[in-house]
Amino acid sequence: MKSEFQVVPADRTDNITYAVRDVVVLAEKVAKQGKEMLYLNIGDPNKYDFRTPDHLIEATHKALIDNQNGYSPSSGIKEGLDSIRGEAERKGIKNIQDVFVTTGASEAIEICLSALVNRGENVLTPSPGYPLYTAIISKLEAIENPYYLDESNGWQPDLQDIKAKINDNTRAIVLINPNNPTGSNCSRELLLGLIEIAIEHDLVIFSDEIYDKLLFDSEKHIATASLNHDFPIITFGGLSKNYLGPGLRIGWGIISGNGPMLTDFIEACNKILRARLCANHPLQYAIKPALEGPQDHIDAMIAKLTIRRDLTVDMLNKIEGISCVVPKGAFYAFPRLHINGEDSVWVQELLKATGVVVVHGSGFGQVPGTNHFRVVFLPQVEKLKSAYDQIGNFMAGNK
Repeated sequence: MKSEFQVVPADRTDNITYAVRDVVVLAEKVAKQGKEMLYLNIGDPNKYDFRTPDHLIEATHKALIDNQNGYSPSSGIKEGLDSIRGEAERKGIKNIQDVFVTTGASEAIEICLSALVNRGENVLTPSPGYPLYTAIISKLEAIENPYYLDESNGWQPDLQDIKAKINDNTRAIVLINPNNPTGSNCSRELLLGLIEIAIEHDLVIFSDEIYDKLLFDSEKHIATASLNHDFPIITFGGLSKNYLGPGLRIGWGIISGNGPMLTDFIEACNKILRARLCANHPLQYAIKPALEGPQDHIDAMIAKLTIRRDLTVDMLNKIEGISCVVPKGAFYAFPRLHINGEDSVWVQELLKATGVVVVHGSGFGQVPGTNHFRVVFLPQVEKLKSAYDQIGNFMAGNK
């Protein structure tokens, strides 16, 4: 073997980044120096004072005891699929053509994008938005086509910007609702406008609704697919956020719309589903008790998060050089930095100086010329207060 031999990675990996976890590399270096760390970067409720509901744990434990440890059907077990379909129908989604269970909602998203988008085609993705989409699109050698959310309008999608970005190679519109990283929740009027654009241009809608039960201030979530039963809409959900089980890695996709329009696409999805065998079999038994069992934990979770959301907005808006739109759902805020320089540099300097770990706004996308950062307000109040005090001191010391 030649000593100069190097294993060259595929070109498709060149543009894959994941800001949420990439910042951890620097955080680990800082932690080794003995600095106290305050992590506000990853949306994992179970790292804090939230716990997977007992009835989900009991259901998966029983499945293990009952030896449900072989392969499941590629689309998932029947009781899980029936429960997902029932939940979708309760949300007003009709004309459901297919339902499938995946290893987290992320796998469902990747399968559907892979089944739809060819090399060189593009997908409209929200900016700010979750970086998983851009990573998958890069891997598929497709083109990210970001559209902007309007900060002055509660981070609602800018429909005029969406229209302006559509071209002959555009295949789909991605909607994250409630949104990660901004916490916005789309209005009915906005959703109807988005559907109208998709119909006019023959674009599939991918509606990521993983946070649909985590809403504040009596906000209501509207399932995109509930507003049009004929047009192709794929709805994504899972157990990770609403049901406090991110490590369970159970998600799903729901394909709705007129059957003849979707036949070939559904078969393409199922080819991929069959090729990867199945999602984790015993953990699929948590789906039915999650969707059909006690929901008490959701109200308790929203009560905690509302206090932490209010603290976050109040303390950050009091810091000179920071402004923060009030999140309506999920457990993220996306404050704006009124600074000279780049938010990625600001985040690194904040981390090194204080041990507070947030994620730079450019990792999620943002209007050019603006700077932001994402905070996760899952931690306990005392930790959040400490982190925001540190941010305030850092800003004051860098005027």
